[in-house]
Amino acid sequence: MRRVRYEVGGGPEVLFLEEVPVPEPGPGELLVRAEAIGVTLPMVRKVREGDAPVPLGGEVAGTVVGMGEGVGEGVQGAEGFAPGDRVTGLCFGHGYADLAIVHQAMASRIPDDVSAVQAVALVRSGLVARGVYEAASAGKGDSVLVTAAASAIGSLLVQYAKARGAERVVAAVSSAHKADFLREAGADEVVLYDAQSWGEPVDVVLDGVGGDLLAPAVRALRPAGRLVAFSSGGGMIDAYELLARGASAIGFQMAAIARGKPELYARWRDELWADYRSGTLRPRIHAQLPLAEAARAHQIIESRSNLGKVVLVP
Repeated sequence: MRRVRYEVGGGPEVLFLEEVPVPEPGPGELLVRAEAIGVTLPMVRKVREGDAPVPLGGEVAGTVVGMGEGVGEGVQGAEGFAPGDRVTGLCFGHGYADLAIVHQAMASRIPDDVSAVQAVALVRSGLVARGVYEAASAGKGDSVLVTAAASAIGSLLVQYAKARGAERVVAAVSSAHKADFLREAGADEVVLYDAQSWGEPVDVVLDGVGGDLLAPAVRALRPAGRLVAFSSGGGMIDAYELLARGASAIGFQMAAIARGKPELYARWRDELWADYRSGTLRPRIHAQLPLAEAARAHQIIESRSNLGKVVLVP
């Protein structure tokens, strides 16, 4: 089978395609023939900034073609599966491949009328959006600002905030060409990162960028506002800025929910599909590229030019 790998850190040019044996699923694991693979900013950053090469993991959707011990029985918070089932889930090993290993606790069955591309764009990004919004304790009538708003997660957060009754949804982005896309998703206002002001302060900031953007994100908060940081970009928050506003900063990681609260993870996953069916959430697909063009996918993400999800299709 084919898979994409790299041996030294760097830009998209370090990725290469190779032929390797098909992996064997272990206990609780599914072997999935990939039909769609989601490309994420955290993985792009690991290739560019990581200390050592790591497997290119992430979101995979496809068909179960093999199973490890115990999979058919299911486990707490997870479904049982069988060969031929269509699933999507997180791969913590080599996910940029024709076949990938997905643990059943991280897998979700894809409805018959949903494509693999739509599923891979919806599930992880939608679960992160749901978790981030829950962490913010945002209520009806709150004002919400979303950074990285044109990303797969960000565009779903904009939709989620609007659907949950946010009075004002502000989308913060790097480029003005993304404004129409975000207004279509439900944003009331679109602001640029380098603007002198991001407009009237908000109750909640949902930050998917980190780094130098954390300072203006905190300054955008109203008194007693909440910032939820969920990016892999790191960065420092000035404690005095929080103190001056009586504001709070919260970190969110989806893996902590998936591993520590599997029943909650499963409930959120079911509700996500319900939101998709009702039209509340609609993932946006920016590009579908062949597996051999993984470098191009990383280039799109690095340039921050994407409007929605970038997907590899083996």
